[in-house]
Amino acid sequence: VQLQASGGGLVQAGGSLRLSCAASGRNLTSYTVAWFRQALGKGREFVGGIGWKGSSARFSDSVKGRFTMSRDNAENTMWLQMNSLKPEDTAVYYCAARIFGAATATTNRYDYDYWGRGTLVTVSS
Repeated sequence: VQLQASGGGLVQAGGSLRLSCAASGRNLTSYTVAWFRQALGKGREFVGGIGWKGSSARFSDSVKGRFTMSRDNAENTMWLQMNSLKPEDTAVYYCAARIFGAATATTNRYDYDYWGRGTLVTVSS
């Protein structure tokens, strides 16, 4: 499966952005999907994910309550809605997928087999 993330850009603190991740090659129905991010000089960290069985999304503590995630298997697309953005949310955001997996998305980046190229989100103060 190939993933393509889009929707990044420059936004002021407190603003919102919606990222999209379009899949091709395979339908996402049997895939756990997730978003990760990587700030300059830091490691890639889990942001949020949804298990392949359509379980409720789980999020990292740093974005919980501000970010939401959804997927549409028919459209083969997933989204990350980011609200109340903070400068510390500045990073390259990556979508990722792994076939099947546990009912709840794993937070370990090494569990994911497929990655999009990333889209840059910059939040100004």
